[in-house]
Amino acid sequence: MKSNRILSTIITLLLANQALAATEIRLATHDSFDLPKELIAEFEQKNDAKISIIKAGDGNELLNKLIISKRKPIADVVYGLDNGNILKANAENLLADKQPESAPTVVSMPHALAVDFGFVAINYDKKWFKEKGLALPKTLADLAKPEYKNLLVTPNPATSTPAMAFLLANIGGLGEEQAFDWWKQMRNNGVKVTKGWSEAYYKEFSLNGGSRPMMVGYSSSPAAEVFYSKGKLSTPNMGNLFLVGGVYRQMEGVAVLNGAQQPELAAKLAQYLQSDKVQRAVPTSMWVYPAVKNVPLAAVMVHSSVPTAHYAPHDKRVFANYKTWLSRWNKTVLK
Repeated sequence: MKSNRILSTIITLLLANQALAATEIRLATHDSFDLPKELIAEFEQKNDAKISIIKAGDGNELLNKLIISKRKPIADVVYGLDNGNILKANAENLLADKQPESAPTVVSMPHALAVDFGFVAINYDKKWFKEKGLALPKTLADLAKPEYKNLLVTPNPATSTPAMAFLLANIGGLGEEQAFDWWKQMRNNGVKVTKGWSEAYYKEFSLNGGSRPMMVGYSSSPAAEVFYSKGKLSTPNMGNLFLVGGVYRQMEGVAVLNGAQQPELAAKLAQYLQSDKVQRAVPTSMWVYPAVKNVPLAAVMVHSSVPTAHYAPHDKRVFANYKTWLSRWNKTVLK
């Protein structure tokens, strides 16, 4: 018995020393970041590292927190900045000048390694529309009509990257003045604004017990609905509206941060997010498409419809007008 206690003590001390020896690598992400635990553990074991995941809210909240803390960075590497805010992140000197080499990808981002992409659009509750006998809107202008009053919920673009992406699609597809005129009409027609996507989906969307049968979200959400039903659904209860000026291709990336305490390990982690195992896990972990070329998709992604067109202003125009558009949206919709 005594020898067993001694052996147990030795093993405990060895494990404690091993944990102390592991190098901490801090990964800042948005709240939707999710990978299988075994993939996190694999990187840690291969690199004698411990990943500390810092979830910092929705995508634009993440950016804001990185800006506020840039003199004393909260992380070594960041995942979740997108093509709508990456130029702002670089202009704020958040990103290291030299990023690791990227794998071949189907989409690309400046100043970062592309990890995934998806499409922001309007999701709708099929059952609700069928029961009400209400025709689906065919244009954004239709949504401002009386029959669709109080039916749409959207996250706030100041804190939510999908909401900002949707605003950029509006501007890209309708034109700036027409886009903000549409938002003025939508305010009068009862659009509801939440802080983030989670609040819109889980609290306000009618499929989850809310009162709004349409929400700004992702085209992959119907596939996620089928997946999480665990065999109860063979087809989704939600669909997508791909309206002119209402679809955006969002790309997300990973980048080493300026002032990283562990820049070499940060570069390895960035490249790991482009590895085959991680890329194969991305669709059913975060419900987006893998950015790296030739990665097979899970069968359930057949329910994630792909639009034939998407809309956005030029990246440089987005960067030049980012603050102005957010401020104008806020004044138009909320004040």
